[in-house]
Amino acid sequence: MKSELINFVEEQLVVKKEHPSFKAGDTVTVTYRIVEGNKERLQAYQGVVLQRAGAGATETFTVRKISGGIGVERIFPVNSPFIDNIVVNKHGVVRRSRIFYLRNLTGKKARIKEKRM
Repeated sequence: MKSELINFVEEQLVVKKEHPSFKAGDTVTVTYRIVEGNKERLQAYQGVVLQRAGAGATETFTVRKISGGIGVERIFPVNSPFIDNIVVNKHGVVRRSRIFYLRNLTGKKARIKEKRM
């Protein structure tokens, strides 16, 4: 009973945004709004989606990229007001919904096949 009420209130308060459909294995560019003091700037974060987790108002997705030879992962809430837009660059072919095995791979082994349209 209590969780139903919480879910109802969350669904009413969260503003849903329309994003393109994407899943694990896809390469996306997330344009994120960063507020520093009284200034705002947009930062593009491009990488491979490792997973989509949660449902409804609390759904998140994890994006991994290699920056300076080091793997960097960032978790974004799908309904975050700071996400300006999401662009799907490539649709990848993977067999699972959570591709954490990508963390242990380097070089050519870490590549994901592109889906043919």
